[in-house]
Amino acid sequence: MNIISPLHLGVFSVGLDKKFNRIKPEDPPAKGALKIALNPFLIQTDEGNFLIDTGIGLFGEENFYELFVEKLEEHNLSEHDITGVFCSHLHYDHVGGLVHNENGYLETVFPDAEIWVSGKEWEKAQNLSGRTDLESSFMDFLEARANLHFFEDNPAPYNFFKATTIGGHTEFSQLFEVNLNGQNYFMAGDVLGTRGAINRRYAAKYDFDGKTSMNVRDELSTKAFENDAHFLCFHDTEFPIFKLSDYSKDKGYIIKPVKSIFDEQLN
Repeated sequence: MNIISPLHLGVFSVGLDKKFNRIKPEDPPAKGALKIALNPFLIQTDEGNFLIDTGIGLFGEENFYELFVEKLEEHNLSEHDITGVFCSHLHYDHVGGLVHNENGYLETVFPDAEIWVSGKEWEKAQNLSGRTDLESSFMDFLEARANLHFFEDNPAPYNFFKATTIGGHTEFSQLFEVNLNGQNYFMAGDVLGTRGAINRRYAAKYDFDGKTSMNVRDELSTKAFENDAHFLCFHDTEFPIFKLSDYSKDKGYIIKPVKSIFDEQLN
């Protein structure tokens, strides 16, 4: 069985305080806040069970560990069945779910998994100043206890998977290309986090390099359309998996949803 499924952890209103406050999918965010979802992706293949990103975990306002375990159980899996975790970048809403403290001390959520990150981004994160106590404990724990691997050493660690550094959102943000059953999927982290980014040209101030992100989005959209590839969008509130079905100069790309947050099987 080769399949990709979003593990939908919810829709949230996120303001300047960076707290993820859960809201209903149909509700608007608080004034001045963003409305975003958290959608780690589960990849089930003959080579094992893999995750792309893990959600906010320890850094959230609720028990995301229990929620993540429940999502895995819906696919008849436990945290011990995860072979590898691919991290698009090291912001805590994407990697915070690597660690939990259910028993009063830090433990790895996926004890048997290889954790794949950019080595350059890992080194930079280790040397950042101004981290909170939780952030320092989290990073130090992973450094000591996680089975860390770096994309620079092997950008294609599995037959179905390839990682490329694209920068943009962070200095070393990754593009993941997944090939299953002859179908290609692109996951570019927060460089292209929602379907709303497809037909917009903008340089986000929150990016490390907004112009790079803008150019990468243009290039990926063209490549995906020409190659009939799907996008995996971590923050999309309705359709984390979609493809581009048509293009016109007036309307831009036509987005065809492939999987909604309420679906359990790919169409």
